[in-house]
Amino acid sequence: MILEHALLPVRPGRSADFEAAFAAARHIIAGMPGFRSLSLTRCLERPDTYLLLVWWERLEDHTEGFRSSAEYREWQRLLHHFYEPFPVVEHFEPVVEAVTGESPADTAHSGNAN
Repeated sequence: MILEHALLPVRPGRSADFEAAFAAARHIIAGMPGFRSLSLTRCLERPDTYLLLVWWERLEDHTEGFRSSAEYREWQRLLHHFYEPFPVVEHFEPVVEAVTGESPADTAHSGNAN
């Protein structure tokens, strides 16, 4: 499994429009071969910055499959005009993974520091 990481700097004042466009666009990437899951989160300190994490089966599913597809051109049309500057996309492979059965939010609210 490969994790795609992208910090998305959205033009100031365009966050609501970006979130609506992303909601419309997410089915595009979700239907691609090798797609496993994604999350989009918003930065608390910089509200116009989002973190996109996408899990792929293989690096090539993203770099060759998705990026060379007609679906990617629609993804670009819907989303790329929101970014300033254009995001850097990087790929990671797992080294260590821990699963507790609780979400990070559950752990934070339970008072446990571990």
